[in-house]
Amino acid sequence: MHIVADTSTLYSPAEGKEKGITIIPACSIVEGNTYRDYEDINSEEFLHFIEDGKVPTTSQPAVGDVLDVLESIDDEILYLSIGDGLSGAYQTAMGARNCVENKEKIHIIDTKTLAGPHRYMLEKAMRLKEKGHKIDEIIKSLMKSVDSSISFVIPSDFEFLKRSGRLTPIAAKIGAAIKIVPVMTQTEDKRRIEPFVIKRTKKRAVEAIVNRLESLGAGAEHLISIGHAGVKEQAQAVMEQMRERLKNVEFEILELPPTLITHGGPGCITIQMVEK
Repeated sequence: MHIVADTSTLYSPAEGKEKGITIIPACSIVEGNTYRDYEDINSEEFLHFIEDGKVPTTSQPAVGDVLDVLESIDDEILYLSIGDGLSGAYQTAMGARNCVENKEKIHIIDTKTLAGPHRYMLEKAMRLKEKGHKIDEIIKSLMKSVDSSISFVIPSDFEFLKRSGRLTPIAAKIGAAIKIVPVMTQTEDKRRIEPFVIKRTKKRAVEAIVNRLESLGAGAEHLISIGHAGVKEQAQAVMEQMRERLKNVEFEILELPPTLITHGGPGCITIQMVEK
């Protein structure tokens, strides 16, 4: 069995190769130029583009590129895709699978998430493979994590919310003027992002997220990933605030890749929980 995923897992193609898996890079487009995550550009360089006033967009891998990967692997394939609805990558992977002669050997999982939980699911699949578990056993175990994941985003740049359609131009202008802190979360079907709560300070926004996670039973069997777009110190402060109440939970801090920064914007913080 061979495992395939994309850079939403925060693994680079080079790191994937070292671990015996295949990582397909997601792509950003800046002024007509295409940049592959971790190969052509890193997060720091990407943030400099934004600071210079450049407006990025994203592009999932071309179906031909995914098809080349699938056809190059002789083993059975477990493909962990970024969530359908959050990206077009899942549909691209399904389209490529349908073009492969022995498509029954390719198992594409809609993780319904990205970043921290996506990374955890990939690492879980690798651990289970190492222990000798069969692919159907791995998929069954992964689905527990898929069903349990929950994500929140605290953006700091209203322009990115406006461009993504999450806020109207008027709401974005008012929000920036009065310095509110919006929190976004996934819809119940995990296919879209919607407003969760609006607070006057980031501390109160984090408190509202902690209240929600406590109501879901956050404990020792959970992992909380705090992702950031160039604001590691802020991410650490968020983690310390959350640890005061969620004492038994495992935490990690992750730097978001360029394509995810395109959606959340510079300075954004993501807070995600998954059952281990």
